[in-house]
Amino acid sequence: MTINVGDKVPSATLMKMTADGPAPVATDELFGGRTVALFSVPGAFTPTCSAKHLPGFIEHADEIRARGVDEIVCISVNDVFVMGAWGKASGANEKVTLLADGNGDFVKAIGLTMDGTKFGMGVRGQRFSMLVKDGKVAQLNVEEPGAFKVSSAEYMVEQLG
Repeated sequence: MTINVGDKVPSATLMKMTADGPAPVATDELFGGRTVALFSVPGAFTPTCSAKHLPGFIEHADEIRARGVDEIVCISVNDVFVMGAWGKASGANEKVTLLADGNGDFVKAIGLTMDGTKFGMGVRGQRFSMLVKDGKVAQLNVEEPGAFKVSSAEYMVEQLG
């Protein structure tokens, strides 16, 4: 079942690359008592994700934060080393936190997987964005297959008003 606006984000463990190596990030701590702009990409270093999706959130990070968002998070079904390298290569730095959902457990739990096996990518997360306030989904924007509009940073800025 797909997560909906008003639903609590399920408990899961994502991974973050730190200066000391991989570190677990519990979704309960990530989302609890905070406002988080979360977006999901099908894969690090892939064309739309690298050329448009992540760069948009980097570019608009200050504007999104100024509208009440505590943290901007990008997730992908990639390993933590790939996400760490993508963060460095893209210049995400302190603007966007990149987290790995290595086994796809989080996107499975929220019902937003996509089958990329015909492209040799396996099961991945769909392209989407959501605004999470104190652990509950306040906004959810799921793209149609192959599309890139409603999950963009620009769209989120409009929603935040």
